[in-house]
Amino acid sequence: MKIDPFLLIIFATVAVASVLPATGVAATAVDIVTTGAIALLFFLHGVRLKRETLVTAATDWKIHLLILACTFVMFPLLGVGLHWAMPGVLPPALWTGMLYLCALPSTVQSSIAFTSVARGNVAVALCAAAFSNLFGVMITPFLSSALLGTQGGVSAGQVGRIASELLLPFVAGHLLRPWLGAWAERNRKLLTFTDRGTIVLAVYASFAAAVVEGLWSRVAPLQLAVLLGLCLLLLAAVLALTTLIARALGYATAEEIAIVFVGSKKSLASGAPMAKIIFPAAVAGAAILPVMIFHQAQLMACAAIARRYGERKGD
Repeated sequence: MKIDPFLLIIFATVAVASVLPATGVAATAVDIVTTGAIALLFFLHGVRLKRETLVTAATDWKIHLLILACTFVMFPLLGVGLHWAMPGVLPPALWTGMLYLCALPSTVQSSIAFTSVARGNVAVALCAAAFSNLFGVMITPFLSSALLGTQGGVSAGQVGRIASELLLPFVAGHLLRPWLGAWAERNRKLLTFTDRGTIVLAVYASFAAAVVEGLWSRVAPLQLAVLLGLCLLLLAAVLALTTLIARALGYATAEEIAIVFVGSKKSLASGAPMAKIIFPAAVAGAAILPVMIFHQAQLMACAAIARRYGERKGD
């Protein structure tokens, strides 16, 4: 139930970007460095994706299709439903972030960790989370475009950026896995630093640009409180629905746990870098806010749920 220390770093980065946003030549330099770091991040994701994971996942395709449907169908439908029911409770920039949140892939590390703590099917969680991130690279930008309409999304020019900065590095990394995979396994700590450093850079660049465009003059403290409430409502709905669906379909508790923990997550690690590419500068900072809030909420809620699952008797 503790606050994730990395989230504290992220919020500190937002504070720095709010007080000292990069402008002019400095902003151009930050943008160039961040773009390179994002490409490196997705290259390394490709290197670390085990091909055996994809082969294993294919043998139990029904459960993986279910989890993908929770991530890329159920979540967007809930987000659109909230927007339809309460369009005026948030400004358009924050609704953009909420809908963008619903289009993101699941997490990998935390999904597997919580499934393990809960004594669930770790193999299913691992494969499903890997599949979610693999498809997310391709699906999230276009799903965001479909959800957001005129508020944001992917233009024809951005398709090239998505391909060159996300998809191509990912594919190149995976093709080079036979030569770099062992190195990646030996240097997990270094790669974790690379992952987190890229997220911090992407958050700073997005927020700095948004602050220069007047982000905080358009978002009031009360609206942030409402945003927190909506994130908690969305999380509660997803956790309840994934549990009910898994039980209605007759899955054993171990598989139910994997469905709940992978199907209810959204990835900040993918969300922050993608937002910088998908959205214009004035929108990207606000688009990340719901992702940051939801990320912390899901960690705290799932930690408690995992302990409860783990304490069950029998199986």
